[in-house]
Amino acid sequence: MATNYSSRRQAVLQVLQSTKSHPSAESIFEQCRLLIPNISLGTVYRNLALLEERGEIIKVANVAGVDRYDATVTPHVHRICPCCGRVDDVEVSDNLRDALYKEADDKGYQSIQLTFYAKCKECEE
Repeated sequence: MATNYSSRRQAVLQVLQSTKSHPSAESIFEQCRLLIPNISLGTVYRNLALLEERGEIIKVANVAGVDRYDATVTPHVHRICPCCGRVDDVEVSDNLRDALYKEADDKGYQSIQLTFYAKCKECEE
């Protein structure tokens, strides 16, 4: 079976959809290599950029100089641990969420990304 550009893109998306850890491109690359041993890091980066451009994934943040990615494209909030760099999805109050959506609608913003910075449980201990 030939592995073409489309199947490589699907592998990148599949790896990203299989985790909630908000991985880096390098981490996605390592997982893709288990599926397609001859995939290159450049191919992973190109496909991440294309998937982001198409709205199929989002770039969450740059943590310690490394971009992190998320396959959940519906609006949600993240927390980044300033100690270890862990990125998690977090729940916010309905009031905060509704206020953000209203502000975005009122101002005509295309998207919102809200990120809190706080230590994760492991770093707190």
